[in-house]
Amino acid sequence: MGIKNKSFIDSIRRNNPYFEDMITRSVYHSNAIEGNTLSYYETYQVIFNCGSDEELRAVKPRDLYEAINLKYAMDYIFRHLEEEVTISYIIKLGQLVNKNIDEISSFRTGQVLIKGAEHIPPEASQVPRLMQELLFTSFKSNDFVRDLAESHIRYERIHPFGDGNGRTGRVLLCKYCLANGYPPFVVPKEERNQYMNLLADCNIEGMKSFFEKLMSAERERMKQFQIDTSKLE
Repeated sequence: MGIKNKSFIDSIRRNNPYFEDMITRSVYHSNAIEGNTLSYYETYQVIFNCGSDEELRAVKPRDLYEAINLKYAMDYIFRHLEEEVTISYIIKLGQLVNKNIDEISSFRTGQVLIKGAEHIPPEASQVPRLMQELLFTSFKSNDFVRDLAESHIRYERIHPFGDGNGRTGRVLLCKYCLANGYPPFVVPKEERNQYMNLLADCNIEGMKSFFEKLMSAERERMKQFQIDTSKLE
């Protein structure tokens, strides 16, 4: 597959303050959207191993694992940016996100429900076919952000894992953006309701606009860390 803008990726990797900032925000907000109770500071302490033993003992085990796991999932996409997103790639992300919480080997084998959502995900037997269709039919137009929005909505409606679908889906957003020369934006917990409503309504155009707004904000944040954004899409 390759990376569309390798110099951009290198600039992120070399800029340790921005890299830590982006990873911490990604982990904190994605987990907070799903109900994780760690503060931003606690998240930073956990994922960069800088908290005291006493501070870490006060953290709920699941909250701790969710933070560590999501950091490992983010590390994984940075180490495998040139790889095509395949079924095995997505399953690997799901395994990382669920490690020590709900160990998995593949897609779910039972029915799941999305808390607070009217939509009922498809039966487990349909998931492998639907995921293959998703990969084969996504990103076929010249409008990357719209394709990204559509792919994300379809993924979340399939809900391929027993747990961790939102977190895994947002890691995939980051992977697609980085590999295609777009800012690795973060969905903030403060905009959870808007984000969830767009998913529930299958509002592709609305999600596209939402992503574009977040990408614009990320570009401005990058500039504050002296990262050249002039060659970004």
